[in-house]
Amino acid sequence: MDGATKKQYLADDPPTIVQLKIKDHFDALDKKEQQYAHYISKACFAGVRAQLRQVSPESELIYDFIIALHHQSDGDWMKLRQDAGLSDEDMKHFLNYAAMFLGNGGNYKSFGDAQFIPRIGLQQLAALAKTTPWTTKMFDDFKSAIYEKSPAKLMHLGYPSDGHLSTYYPDSANIIKDEITQMSDFLKEEKHLLPENTRLRKLDSGDYEVLIASAEPKPSAPDRDTEDTEWTLPSSLGNKKISLVYGDYSQNMKAAADSLEQAVKYAANENQAAMHTAYAKSFRTGSMEQHKESQRHWIRDLQPTVECNIGFIESYRDPAGIRAEWEGFVAMVNKERTKQFGALVTSAPEQIPKLPWGKEFEKDKFLSPDFTSLEVLTFAGSGIPAGINIPNYDDIRQTEGFKNVSLGNVLSAKAPIEPFPFIKETDQDVYRKCMDQAFEVQVGLHELLGHGCGKLLQETEPGVFNFDKENPPISPVANKPVSTWYKPGQTWSSVFGSIAASYEECRAEAVAMALSCDFGILKIFGLGNGKPDMDNEAGDTLYSAYLSMARAGVTALQYWDPASKKWGQAHMQARHAILKTFLSAGPEFCSLDYADADALSDLTIKIDRNKIISHGRPAVESFLQKLHVFKATADVDAGKKMYEDITSVDEWWGTKVRAEVLRRAVPRKVYVQANTFIEGDKVVLKEYPATAEGMIQSYAERTYI
Repeated sequence: MDGATKKQYLADDPPTIVQLKIKDHFDALDKKEQQYAHYISKACFAGVRAQLRQVSPESELIYDFIIALHHQSDGDWMKLRQDAGLSDEDMKHFLNYAAMFLGNGGNYKSFGDAQFIPRIGLQQLAALAKTTPWTTKMFDDFKSAIYEKSPAKLMHLGYPSDGHLSTYYPDSANIIKDEITQMSDFLKEEKHLLPENTRLRKLDSGDYEVLIASAEPKPSAPDRDTEDTEWTLPSSLGNKKISLVYGDYSQNMKAAADSLEQAVKYAANENQAAMHTAYAKSFRTGSMEQHKESQRHWIRDLQPTVECNIGFIESYRDPAGIRAEWEGFVAMVNKERTKQFGALVTSAPEQIPKLPWGKEFEKDKFLSPDFTSLEVLTFAGSGIPAGINIPNYDDIRQTEGFKNVSLGNVLSAKAPIEPFPFIKETDQDVYRKCMDQAFEVQVGLHELLGHGCGKLLQETEPGVFNFDKENPPISPVANKPVSTWYKPGQTWSSVFGSIAASYEECRAEAVAMALSCDFGILKIFGLGNGKPDMDNEAGDTLYSAYLSMARAGVTALQYWDPASKKWGQAHMQARHAILKTFLSAGPEFCSLDYADADALSDLTIKIDRNKIISHGRPAVESFLQKLHVFKATADVDAGKKMYEDITSVDEWWGTKVRAEVLRRAVPRKVYVQANTFIEGDKVVLKEYPATAEGMIQSYAERTYI
């Protein structure tokens, strides 16, 4: 790998490390609530090793290596440096790599899915490893994988058949996309087995094994989601066998279930107790139906003081977009900030009709969710989002409801000095002043009304439809009756496959961009008086929101790989699409400004704030209408073509603009989280400094992982 290419994969120097502050909110809990939070936190972190194994074969080994070095030195990294004969620079590079590794939950970026490699040299890392026999053995096991891989495609997560890495398909380099789709369709549509907690392995014989996460290696038939555990596939699929193999991540699932059963003792109500009982059953037996049951109790547990969710949740990193990564969180409700979101929920039935489609493409009744602002104690997984809208099960979302959460201390966590590349100097002050409020508005609209709106036109069972099939809705895109819909057993993710996650994020972002132009909504967030005015705080916030989205669309190119022509991050692909939508409204509204056409070293974003309503919003709504209708009607051909066209990256974007994006790239934040410990009959909270050493110590003191 040449030096210029390798530079793109080097670990951040240094990473942006911030503390996730929680002490005041945790101390405000009573003793029972603190116990409840403690045991859920343990359950969340119990799955960290499962999540590491979902990233790469070497991630768990590297994790153990980092923790072992901490214990060997008792956190005295200076002494360890001296013992290994390293320079201060070498040790700094190792600590920075370790913090970035822990903050991303593995050696591939949680936001971008590209491998990052240490800046410390191989010989120096080997010297560090030789400080103990145990770390020497570990190093020998991962040293060929921690640096650049060959071929370079292995440094990106994706389909094995495309040459990329995916541990969702372990030991299956020869498995192809069609096989993955066929096996998934067979299991989901024929056997009604949900895929989120599974991995798929193709054997040398050509047969298949479905690895199911469960503490029990052989759960009883009544506890399983399907009575049989082996089938012979039809002749159209080669008469091969497909077998269910339970016990994947067994120790981790047992530890999670044990902790959740302890949490039940401190539950505040029946819904919380039933939720954690169902979680524990799911993790013990591998039953996703039990996990769905936990989510039903979760959405009924309204306005809890301690909020949580846990399991195999998001499918962004599976190239097929159906298998999910382990994550779990526990947080305290911020009651003051939650009031604003409550007002937004109350107004939702008035806001949704403002979106560019008719009632035929909307749920018959908006399922009013719980929408809270949370202060995070624990978020175990590969990265921490700013907001969440779950559950992701289509049938529950469509007919029973969902919840939205905004993660307040994630939104507010900042490094001391944070630059904002591509924002004009004349816009820096207003952007810096309003960016937090703009992002909170964006997150609220994205999660509640973006992910929360919309109806899937379905044949729910043979011959039964959730719309009038004899007089189908008129598509506002084609101006004729719709002719496609979801067939029995099909879901949004199964039909749209690998683009589903990014496409849906784009739809939610477009909803936020459209509705943030409504000054009545901005008033709900305490901005302005509800009347259109681009010259007051509401106007400044709206302008900052559009600048922020455009800037994200530019910086998104960091997550596009020119070698594979592949986007590595669902949200950033979505934001690039919206930037191009802004640009499509004409240079009088949005353009990229530069005088240096060769290097683009002075590239900035220009948006005319006075044309957001007249030009920006109509362009967004036109694009949003297509996104929504194609999704609602299962029109994957039209939806895929449109989305791939608008997110395609030509030579100018992929070469010149991307080079400047990489030159000005700002390291993403990694968060140092607190720990809780039982001392006598009390729960004690311990916070750690926002340093690489503090990050490592926080993980080393979670002895249960």
